[in-house]
Amino acid sequence: MSNPASPPAVGVLDQGPELTFPPGFLWGAATAAYQIEGAAAEGGRTPSIWDTFSHTAGRTVAGHTGDVACDHYHRMPDDVRLMAELGLKSYRFSVSWPRVQPGGTGAANQEGLDFYRRLVDELLAHDIEPWLTLYHWDLPQPLEDAGGWPARDTAARFADYAQLVADALGDRVKYWTTLNEPWCSAFLGYGSGVHAPGRSDGGDAVRAGHHLMLGHGLAVQALRASRPQAQLGITLNLYPVTPASDAAGDVDAARRIDGLANRFFLDPVLRGAYPADLRTDLRQVSDFGHVRDGDLTIISSPLDVVGINYYSRHVVAAPVPGAEPEAYWRSPSCWPGSEDVRFVTRGVPVTDMDWEIDAPGLVETLERVHRDYTDLPLYVTENGSAFVDAVVDGQVDDPDRLAYFDAHLRAAHAAISAGVPLKGYFAWSLMDNFEWAWGYTKRFGMVHVDYDSQVRIPKSSARWYAEVIRRNGLAAQ
Repeated sequence: MSNPASPPAVGVLDQGPELTFPPGFLWGAATAAYQIEGAAAEGGRTPSIWDTFSHTAGRTVAGHTGDVACDHYHRMPDDVRLMAELGLKSYRFSVSWPRVQPGGTGAANQEGLDFYRRLVDELLAHDIEPWLTLYHWDLPQPLEDAGGWPARDTAARFADYAQLVADALGDRVKYWTTLNEPWCSAFLGYGSGVHAPGRSDGGDAVRAGHHLMLGHGLAVQALRASRPQAQLGITLNLYPVTPASDAAGDVDAARRIDGLANRFFLDPVLRGAYPADLRTDLRQVSDFGHVRDGDLTIISSPLDVVGINYYSRHVVAAPVPGAEPEAYWRSPSCWPGSEDVRFVTRGVPVTDMDWEIDAPGLVETLERVHRDYTDLPLYVTENGSAFVDAVVDGQVDDPDRLAYFDAHLRAAHAAISAGVPLKGYFAWSLMDNFEWAWGYTKRFGMVHVDYDSQVRIPKSSARWYAEVIRRNGLAAQ
């Protein structure tokens, strides 16, 4: 939908004094391996759960798969040159586990690692800081066949894989993220089943969430031992959760969803404990018998940075029998133990994903993490929006996406002004790509991709973002 407050696509930074970011602020963009690489069966790569899921009838829109995606595997040098032309200071990418370690166990596939060696070298040659994410949802299929993330052994296998990548790239990569959005891996993959591997069991989702965090902690320990100079972190997708009213039932609904969406991960990682109220909420789903002595000490291994992915706000209300969720990813089993909580829409502008646009929520989220959890440097590791784009005369004008970025960067600046140690921002996404169960029907990119020709066209938001980076700031309002 159109946003009447959208700033113009060109020249917005020429109006008024600068809203300047701190020196050294890290400006970047992000992608994920399965969403862009393609080459699904090349170079020794074997299937991941997303290959299996997307090739299963009815799982993705129109049966779309990541087999080719943006063909980044073959076009990587050109894509890095495009990043340099946009002035990116950092690029956040994920490593494909089944490309590096086919089957999820055993020796590394050197041909797979060579692709990432070339990528890192290309980035460094263009003065772009590599920001490596070890896991962005592409579990090797044999590990899923052996139980997946609900099985404890998967955490150990993840640490082994992390060591293989560190051995190959740790001399040139400074920033390391273990997991991207473990909530999605656990609760969409094993709870609602709308993401790979498509299982739907609340108890499995809770176990998966714990073992994802255990894998994170084991990987941090392995990386810390072998690469002591590395900057280690995790990326969590966090939401401000607001009650629809001051009524006690709505307030309790917000507490419950905040527990599952945010505190399920924040508390173990940064406090070394699960919240007592969360365990009570989940008592009909899990007795937490899968949590062993010492697990939470491992999970809360010291970090250097915390990544936050922010997209929207949850507004919730007390249950009403028979109420339906408002969107596919809010399927009841995404919220085990709280399936009947209602998600309320407020009639505010939304993206093409039907996610409400709420830039002030970014300030709330950043301030909360800093105030309640940690003094560590924070990074917005994903923030962006899907809108319907059109190529007209070889150009793509996307004022709504530009306005989204502008509003959220102003929110980021406000958080810094309030004392939050925010050190960088990564736009999601560098380019249009395979949007998981939505296939190629949703476009988040600053760069348009024609999936038939693979032609890339920087959108007006990309040109605007390049100017933000060049000036390290925004026009004051």
